[in-house]
Amino acid sequence: MGENGTADARSADGTEHSGPAGTALHGDAPADASAPAPAPAAVDAAGPPTLRSEQLRRLADTAAAALPLPVQAVDHERALPPEALARVLDAVEASTAAATKRAYRSDWQRFTAWTTQRGFCPLPAPPAVIAHYVTEAAAEQTGVGKWRYAPATLTRWVSSINQVHTAAGLDAPGRSEVVRRALSGIRRIRATPPNRRAPLLLADIRTLMTCIGETAAGWPAGVGARRDMAVLLMGFAGAHRRGELTALTLADITLHSTDGVHVRLRTSKTDQEAHGTVKALPYGRDPVTCPPCAYVRWRQVLQAWDTTDPDGRRRAVMTVLRRQTAALSSGGDDGESDPQHCCRGARFHEPGDPARALFPSVHATGAIGPHAMTGHAINEMIRRRAAAAGFTAAQVARLGGHSLRAGFVTEAFRAGADAHAIMRQTGHRSPAMLEVYAREHAPLVGNAVTRLGL
Repeated sequence: MGENGTADARSADGTEHSGPAGTALHGDAPADASAPAPAPAAVDAAGPPTLRSEQLRRLADTAAAALPLPVQAVDHERALPPEALARVLDAVEASTAAATKRAYRSDWQRFTAWTTQRGFCPLPAPPAVIAHYVTEAAAEQTGVGKWRYAPATLTRWVSSINQVHTAAGLDAPGRSEVVRRALSGIRRIRATPPNRRAPLLLADIRTLMTCIGETAAGWPAGVGARRDMAVLLMGFAGAHRRGELTALTLADITLHSTDGVHVRLRTSKTDQEAHGTVKALPYGRDPVTCPPCAYVRWRQVLQAWDTTDPDGRRRAVMTVLRRQTAALSSGGDDGESDPQHCCRGARFHEPGDPARALFPSVHATGAIGPHAMTGHAINEMIRRRAAAAGFTAAQVARLGGHSLRAGFVTEAFRAGADAHAIMRQTGHRSPAMLEVYAREHAPLVGNAVTRLGL
């Protein structure tokens, strides 16, 4: 034990050093010479090798038992009542998102497999070993000459290794200077422009709505059309992330007589503790791009499916689709039809299952599934709808679920909204990220070049 009563320091090579026998602690009398001295943990030749963590625990318990101070050589976790320990573990487990824990687990398994193959110790891992780990992976290429791992992936690996070490009560080796410099060098050598999704602007959304609307009256294409129109308009107007859209349930949506639609986000990327927030999707001037109208039409289809016996679902949904198509146009005297709003005054009965996914999967046959569509399905839907609307292959390749959120920010900047007003809807904590959207997708907004009189 050291002079302050803590565990003795470990040298740079990982070996433990004990203080001189009989050294006084905090002014107390020297230890009794008859007391057993802390002995290094030995490895039983007949049994399996002892883990370093077990050696450290045994050394600490032995040293504590030899002290004249009233220090109990016990495992404090085992001293807790089982119920209390379970509550502590549950709280610690809930502190990290499920996706993050899966990434930590996968990254740690890869690291331990790599260290085992090369004869290194994974826990605790020396910083030089981690630097070797990431630089070796950074040099790997695929069969077509592309880098196998992006710098962001390597940085995440180091973060996962740090998390495991800190959870074990050890220093995070990835914070050492050699690891930080190794990652910095990799990023400089492999510097490439970020691959950000292209924004879908209001004109693009209107083009998609017009194209999708051409198939909204028939079966079975009309079911997916109504859902996709609601996803696109609500995702754009609410600046939603795709994970937020897939997590929405019927209980999260409220029709508001003045504001249009209130969308409650129970949790989000920037609200892991589930404080919750409400986003308002206002009534639109154009029925084609009105988010509440898109929600009402999709909700009517979903309600017809959920409240009808399986044998009559197809007929019930087809009736709704035909009624929506007839009500969508006014049928003027000149033979032309103008789209009409359906959102004001709309009412729905309380859903039988409030936890029902707002945007479930839809089969090609028109059947509506019980589970929410995935984030990947939103990506594919946007690309599929854009290709059908006449977007080029290069344009489609740059689209994804984030295009809706990026489109909102870009369109808002071009309309003259300031960063604070945009953050009210997007939920960004800092305007720094908004500047990225403005710089890449709205470079003339607030730019002095527009005042040069060219």
